[in-house]
Parts: sequence; structure tokens; C-alpha cells
Amino acid sequence: MRQLTWLAVRIATAVALVVVPFGYAITDVQFDVLIGAGCGAAVGVGVGLRGGSRNGLWTGILIGSIVGMIAALIAGMVPGNPWGPLVVPVLALALGLITGLGRSAFSGYRDVGRETLIMSVLVALGLFPALLQDGFISALGPSIVTVLLTPLIALIAGLLSQRREGWRDTRPPRSLVLGAVGVVALIFALGTASGEFRGTGAGELVLTLLLTMAVLPAAGFLLGHAVTTWLQPRLRVYNKLADYLRVMWVPIGGFAVGYLAIIVLFAGFYGMLERFSPGAFAGAGTGITAWVSFAFFTALAQDYTTVAPASFAAQALVGTHLILSVGWALVLFAAVMSSIQPKLDRIARRDVGEGDD
Repeated sequence: MRQLTWLAVRIATAVALVVVPFGYAITDVQFDVLIGAGCGAAVGVGVGLRGGSRNGLWTGILIGSIVGMIAALIAGMVPGNPWGPLVVPVLALALGLITGLGRSAFSGYRDVGRETLIMSVLVALGLFPALLQDGFISALGPSIVTVLLTPLIALIAGLLSQRREGWRDTRPPRSLVLGAVGVVALIFALGTASGEFRGTGAGELVLTLLLTMAVLPAAGFLLGHAVTTWLQPRLRVYNKLADYLRVMWVPIGGFAVGYLAIIVLFAGFYGMLERFSPGAFAGAGTGITAWVSFAFFTALAQDYTTVAPASFAAQALVGTHLILSVGWALVLFAAVMSSIQPKLDRIARRDVGEGDD
């Protein structure tokens, strides 16, 4: 239980770190950002826990981040309370992402219905914190409507998945069709009661319902399936890359420590030179922060926008810093490669053997 809790915390934290800045880059409305973060975290944690501690972490972060960003994007584009327009496409997108990764082997409408129900509950849980700001009852209604959308999304996903290998159902169950029709009728009744459809012609109303209840969820499902189908073989590269990074983690850390030590050392040299020889640097600031920043960009061989060496001593000091920085990178790289090359060769031979199998 402790392991699963820790997995959930890591997934939710990683998704929030991705979705929250993305949301605030779109809108300054906290409600919209909270919707994106909540939906992403709920879906990501749910997917991750089902995948287990071995494979669930990165799958949960990937799915949760995509769902959260799309939810934040739609919420930021729609004025007012945006939960209604985003639920259908976000739910369909999440279901498509799962099927694209092959996490769910759909062989019939029953499988689609089960996965859709799970996704509906997760999206409803993600919406709940944001909607709770208006009170528990106000949050409960949209969450229930989200779960009630299960038959409609399952029917659309099933119709789009019928050509998959291993699909055994020739036609959707009558109960699923009736449930989908009932959902559309419920949406129509709620829109009529709230006055949302007031002044809308019959043709325009039919077109709106067709677009929101059929076209958008179908597009969301196909988009999610296509994205993860395209990503899946490419993400395997990172699984292999992780093995190499584990071998190189300590050398990389050693390089970073030495590089930072050189930066801090020369930051002191620059500050001392300017202290005893005022004007050695043009545009020199005050305090160690300015000199550390200047030393950092100098180590990267990049011009610092506000400080420049003006005297011969300053130019010589900057040149020495550059030589040491480049030399440190070259020498340490050669030493690291000679020490870890046997381990890298063993990983490469293992990957080749697995590919042959």
C-alpha cells in the first residue's frame, strides 16, 4: 500500500509540474488551471496505479500530462464555466490514449464500456476539486453527468474499434445504444432547462448536438489513439536510455560538481578583480549573484548581456576560465568513457540479444 501511495504521489506531482505552468501560460483564471491539473492528475494516477510500480510511473505521467494540458487548453479557450464543453472530448481523448498504448485489449463492447466507465470516474474526480469552489452540490451535478456519459463515449469508441483484430461483437448491444440516446436526451433537457438553447433554430440545434456529442468525441478518441500509437515505439528508446543513464549518473554528477566549482571559483576572481581594479569589467554589477551569472555564461562561451571584460587583466581572466572549462569537459569525458565503456558495451550486447529474440 505504501508503494502504491508513493507511486500516486510521484505521478500527481509530475503531472502538476507539467500542467500548471502550461495552464497559466494559457489563462490567468485559477479555475481553468485547476480543472486541467485535476483531470490530468486523476487520470494519470488511475492509469499509473493500474500499470503497477514497474511500468505505471511513466505511463501515468505521459497520459496524465496530455489529458491535463488538453483540459486546461479547452478550459482557457471557453469563457465562463467550461466543464461542459471539455468533458466529452477530454474523456474520449483519455480513452483513445489508453487504447493506443495497448494497455486495454478491446475485444468487444463490454471491454470498451468497462474502460470508459473507469475513465469517466477518473475525469469526474479530476473535475471535483475545481467545481467544489461553488459548493458540494454544484460539484456533484457535473461529476454525475460525466459518469453518465459512459454509454455515449463507449458506443463511439466501440464503433471506431470494430475493425481491430480480435473484435468479436458484430453490433453494439441494445442497452448501450439506449444509454447513449438517453445521455443525448439528458443533455438536451438540461440545456433547454438552463436556457442555453433559447433562440436556437432546430437545424442549428441538431448540428450543435451532432458536433458536440458525435464529431468531437470521435475526433478525440482517434487523436488519442494516433498519438500514443505513434509514441509507443519511440518511447522504448527512453527505456534503453535509462540503463545507460544509470551507468553514467555518477560520472555526470562528478562533472557537474567540478564545473560548478570552476564557475564559483572564477566568480570570486571576477569580483575581486573588479574590487581592486574598478572598471576592469564594463557594466559590472554588485554582489556575488551578478558574478556567478557572468561566470556561468562565460563557462558556456556565451556573452553576458550586461557585463563585458574591459581591461587586459579581465580579458586574460575570461580566457583562462574558458580554457579550464573546455579542458575540464574534454579530460573528464575521456576519463569517464574509458572507465564506463565496458559497462556500456554489456548493455549494448544485451539490447542486441533482446532484439534478436
